[in-house]
Amino acid sequence: MVYLIGLIADSHDNLEAIGRAVDYLNRESVDLVIHAGDLISPFTAPEFARLEMKFEAVFGNNDGERDGLRKAYSGLTELSDFKVLRFDGLRIAVIHGHEVELLECVIESGRYDLVVTGHTHERRFSDSGTLTINPGELCGYLSGERTAALLDTDSMECEFVSL
Repeated sequence: MVYLIGLIADSHDNLEAIGRAVDYLNRESVDLVIHAGDLISPFTAPEFARLEMKFEAVFGNNDGERDGLRKAYSGLTELSDFKVLRFDGLRIAVIHGHEVELLECVIESGRYDLVVTGHTHERRFSDSGTLTINPGELCGYLSGERTAALLDTDSMECEFVSL
């Protein structure tokens, strides 16, 4: 069976961008959405709650209101700095990536099939033994482009999409 994972990061409480992403991911009928950090504000949770599939997320370096975010997102996901997920036989690490040495250790450990990261606001696809994907910035604040990624778990092919 083919599964699609929607990957997003760095939404930085841009409600319009989040709304577009949610609508797109629902239309594409992805099976799982992973957010690699920098949600920023608790008021973003209701927008992500419109997702029709499972949602996983981690904190980013700009997520200062952690208690408020944990409470707002409690019905959607348990927020932490690092997550290990199992999905369709894959072992997935999710980490924001602002601590570069830690990110490199996770990638180089060989323990994960996929590492999902954010922070740089730049799209990245690397397969140097461990597939590493940064979907770019959902908010569009730095590049002017709002991006996400879709990963096909059968082929392990990644498509970056502009929203």
